[in-house]
Amino acid sequence: MRKPPKEQIRQALALAALLLIAGFAVAGPTGLLAWNESEEVLKLRQAQIAQLQAERDALKNKVDRLNPDGADPDLVGELLRSNLNVVHPDEVVITLEDE
Repeated sequence: MRKPPKEQIRQALALAALLLIAGFAVAGPTGLLAWNESEEVLKLRQAQIAQLQAERDALKNKVDRLNPDGADPDLVGELLRSNLNVVHPDEVVITLEDE
């Protein structure tokens, strides 16, 4: 027994909507395929965060060593030599040539 045309249209629309939802669940912006990509991006971002935290910690250590109340004399001397290009009279400068 055939169903009335209205019922067939409703079922076809319901099937199309269900297929569309299933398609988005697999290939949509938050679907299964995007999930793997998101995990890879997350791992990349976590590695970048770890690297930036290490750089931040190194800079914080350097800033702490340059505190005016108790600056590290070795670091101050190193920065003066590198930034102002100065040396003590009794120092010898050795430069390495690129091969």
